[in-house]
Amino acid sequence: MPNPVPVIVLAQLFGTSLWFSANSAADDLIRAWGIAPADIGTLTNAVQLGFILGTLTFSLSGLADRFPASRIFAVCAVVGAACNAAFALLADGMGSAILLRFAVGFSLAGVYPLGMKLVVSWVPERAGAALAQLVGMLTLGTSLPHGVRLLGGGWPWQGVILVSSGLALLAAAMILRLGDGPHLKRRHDAPPLRLGRVLYAFSVGDFRASALGYFGHQWELYAFWTLTPALLILAGLAAPGTPGLSGLAFAVIGIGALGCIAGGQWSHRIGSARVAAAALACSALCCAVFPLAGGWPDWLKIALLLLWGATVVADSPHFSALSARACPPEIVGSALAFQNSIGFAITMGSIQLGTRWIGDWGTSIAWLLLPGPVLGLAGLFPLWRKA
Repeated sequence: MPNPVPVIVLAQLFGTSLWFSANSAADDLIRAWGIAPADIGTLTNAVQLGFILGTLTFSLSGLADRFPASRIFAVCAVVGAACNAAFALLADGMGSAILLRFAVGFSLAGVYPLGMKLVVSWVPERAGAALAQLVGMLTLGTSLPHGVRLLGGGWPWQGVILVSSGLALLAAAMILRLGDGPHLKRRHDAPPLRLGRVLYAFSVGDFRASALGYFGHQWELYAFWTLTPALLILAGLAAPGTPGLSGLAFAVIGIGALGCIAGGQWSHRIGSARVAAAALACSALCCAVFPLAGGWPDWLKIALLLLWGATVVADSPHFSALSARACPPEIVGSALAFQNSIGFAITMGSIQLGTRWIGDWGTSIAWLLLPGPVLGLAGLFPLWRKA
């Protein structure tokens, strides 16, 4: 049996490339459909809403722990690939596009949290570092459509999106072949998986602190990823529709993968709670400083955005590791899915406000994201204080 972690990590990269595939075609969609930049935020939020309802379905029903995680992952990756391809080939306006992006998001609810459960089922003793690799691949998967757009500069936007569908199908085959790990099997004396049993996790203090930190982190993360191309344009670092914009967006988002991996290694020495706290503090500093960097040289502004991109997601795997460690093993899949659903509901607010107000606020839109990491630090305090 090959090492399962690289297989899961690579499948996560391929599967989550579906998430922001439409954002890589934002300029083309605005021109082709005559839509406003704020409508790109609406398309992103359609994915988020689908993901939220999907994770609520998997968690509250207990489906995430009733069936093998590998089968759920594979089925959802195939369905997501099909809906993503339909968006590229059949959508002709916002009406059909919103429905198809919603379906992609619902499918991703069986890819991202179930990928985390697969990691814990194979290597629970090093979940923090392994989940850091997994979320690093989620981050790289998020940036991947920008990278594909850069490499296929002459391709129509539909081609870039179809590449994501092909990668998701490959992810499904990889995970189906791997199967589930030997851990997290239900004990014979475990309580039955009643509807809503996952809510019990929030009565556990350590789970609650980790979840609160995660919720603050989510206010910032996906809005930052959505706004990255616009921030690059507003900072005078790239022009709309150019390869330079795609390349810089890929770098700023994709460097988060390195931040996750570095945080995973660091967690061996100082623990997941302190790594998460350090990342929250650093990304909060970047939020606060970016609007003040207008007169800086370009290289320094790029360096600030790269630091922000590296730290804004470096805490994410540690919230998952801390939450998985705090809740009963028989509901790990449901608890992680439920935590995701609330966190992604929070992202809808910051994405919608950010894309709607960025025209008036300019680079000061970064301050809209600042309360997220600050409140996340406060929520996480009981854990990093005693770490």
